[in-house]
Amino acid sequence: MDSAEQVLAINDDLPVRTAAPVHSGKVRAVYWLTEADSRRLAETRGYPVAPGAPLGIMVISDRLSAFDCLWRAEGGWDGVPGKGAALNAIAAHWFRRFAAEGLAPAHLLETPHPLLWVVQRARPLAIEAIARRYITGSLWRAYARGERRFCGIDLPEGLGEHARLPELLMTPSTKGVLLGIPGVPEADDVNVSREQLLAHSATFGFAGPADVDHYTTLLAAGFRLIERELTALDLVFVDTKFEFGYVDRPGGIEGAGQQLIYLDEAGTPDSSRIWDGAAYRAGRVVEFSKEAFRQALLAGAPDPQVLLDKDRMDARRALARDWVLPRAFFEQVAASYRDLAERLTGEPLRVPERPREELTEVLADELGLVD
Repeated sequence: MDSAEQVLAINDDLPVRTAAPVHSGKVRAVYWLTEADSRRLAETRGYPVAPGAPLGIMVISDRLSAFDCLWRAEGGWDGVPGKGAALNAIAAHWFRRFAAEGLAPAHLLETPHPLLWVVQRARPLAIEAIARRYITGSLWRAYARGERRFCGIDLPEGLGEHARLPELLMTPSTKGVLLGIPGVPEADDVNVSREQLLAHSATFGFAGPADVDHYTTLLAAGFRLIERELTALDLVFVDTKFEFGYVDRPGGIEGAGQQLIYLDEAGTPDSSRIWDGAAYRAGRVVEFSKEAFRQALLAGAPDPQVLLDKDRMDARRALARDWVLPRAFFEQVAASYRDLAERLTGEPLRVPERPREELTEVLADELGLVD
């Protein structure tokens, strides 16, 4: 079979019975279920959720997004074969490990298909929780320009590019535009300090200032758990982005009320930088993450500055529309993501042969969500 047939590029048009418009992101689409279907699935499949908890179906595509654009390759590849399955397998692995270590549950309730999750709807925090162990990327560029204070934390002089930081650095940023916070520009993706989170916890979506500490603990503990397991595989966990939100506690748990949980994904090559350990010790950076694809784009683009300058988005979108990439670009991503998924889980990665047909069958026959 041609690998192009294994690519799920469009994931927001499946025949799912829903209660709201489909939310379609860069890679994932979420179908929010009716109240009746949410209750039925929770009861029949034994999900650990509060009575009446709203549920959704999250379908991951094989699309490849970088520099806020979607890319395609030769041979009709509108995505990377196996990328979605690898991301789901990696994130599900970490969510299970977080729960097993007693950190917090995640929105993921079940994986009925490699490209499909059943999730619990949460009330998300208005921050992206970013943790950094090494100075690289945007952090390094700012440091090289002379900046030393990041999110209220001072970094020492004398750090080199790709160096390990003295301690785990947590640099949250806004998710969406927040209004009325002194010192925080009214724009998306703006760095904020712990002091700002504490002073304006409600604006950021926290139930109270004490949960800022809890979020910090979950971020640091999750990072260190992933770091330990990747170190055992001779991989370097460089930095990552987590997301958090609130759900109602399941019935029967002491202290009923809101519970802070992990959302979105965790520790994937899309949301993290991961380096090869042996290469790093030899003074080289070899990526096991989407950063390798970004660097390949920069190296091959006729005008790399188009990819870096946000004021040239029209030109960037035109480049992504017209530039059909060499298949080797996508093959490298496929191999890297599959390798990481299989090393983590210890199991072969199942890449669906006919993803759309398989998904429709699962949604109809197993979950009963197709009219």
